[in-house]
Amino acid sequence: MDAKALEFFRHLCESFGPSGFEREPLGIVKAYVKPFADEIRSDKLGSLHFIARGKPGQPVILLPGHVDEIGFVVSGINSLGYVTFNPLGGWFDQVLLAQKVKIRTAKGTVPGVIAAKPPHVMSAEDRAKIVTKDKMFIDIGCSNEKEAKEMGVRIGDPVAPDSDFFTIEKTTFRKQDGAGEEKNIGKTLVACCKGFDDRAGAFIAAEVVRRFTQGRVEHPNTVVGAATVQEEVGLRGAKTSAHVAQPDVCITLEVDIAGDVPGIEAHEAPTKMGLGPSIITFDASMIPNQGLKDLVVRTAEECGIPHQLSTTRGGGTDAGAVHIANAGCPSIVISVPTRHIHSHVAMLSLDDVENCVALVTEVIRRLDAKTVESLTAI
Repeated sequence: MDAKALEFFRHLCESFGPSGFEREPLGIVKAYVKPFADEIRSDKLGSLHFIARGKPGQPVILLPGHVDEIGFVVSGINSLGYVTFNPLGGWFDQVLLAQKVKIRTAKGTVPGVIAAKPPHVMSAEDRAKIVTKDKMFIDIGCSNEKEAKEMGVRIGDPVAPDSDFFTIEKTTFRKQDGAGEEKNIGKTLVACCKGFDDRAGAFIAAEVVRRFTQGRVEHPNTVVGAATVQEEVGLRGAKTSAHVAQPDVCITLEVDIAGDVPGIEAHEAPTKMGLGPSIITFDASMIPNQGLKDLVVRTAEECGIPHQLSTTRGGGTDAGAVHIANAGCPSIVISVPTRHIHSHVAMLSLDDVENCVALVTEVIRRLDAKTVESLTAI
């Protein structure tokens, strides 16, 4: 990943864009792809499509990666000037307290901190309980409702996590050829920020399109990268994107739950950060096309691209909507194993991101009309 691409990734992940309020990250994606995309278009919900054209009349390959992040929307201001909120997307209550947020108002951005009744004045019984979102509020430093309104805060304003992108250089140790001793295999970069779910996917889609056009990599297809909207609240941008793109194949680009965290069993989350992109064999919203899954695995093996097979018991992705759109669409999800998703600071390996770009590129090169037809042949 070159410096320009890394800066685009940083800028995209730090940007403000909860579900339904994605204009800023969409603008960042559009500015990045404009020099190399053969065509750029939007659907009427807001999803951005950027296209690399191969041979005319050949399959359309859709690469959706959603740019909305989980966030909040202001639900009210109480008499003391504290802001209440409703969630946009799935938040685990335990990750919220004492975290910084930004409220986007008509007068500008207002910083705040998520807080609740202090434990010092709670009973022992209440201290032992989890504080739920409905008992929390955002403190913006006000003393009354009038002050908060003077700052521009009003019902319906969006709220996003306040989190800066940073990297950690680390030495990687792994077992080689089944040996018991772990060996040093070199340096790597781990990235940390909010929004990897799923701006990592949108980044990968943009990089695949860039390499086809700027790198003049031959391919037989029309490749439609899609920065989709409102995934976290119901795969909404995927539905409109599928209607506009009319894809013959969908490769959804996402993050996977990295299982290399204490307390997780291998069958709950089998992938690990740094061991390559994951190929999702099942999730709650979609069973992948089996011919397409076999092609992806075979391509990774033939090209020597590190990869992992994964399964997700709960949750879903944009592919859940695309694979049943129109007359149906052979679909699969290729993901980047990521720790601590749906929080203020997630963590992923930039090597996994790069290998995901490489894998998707190679798969698309193999998806000619005959191969695509074979995916649904009986």
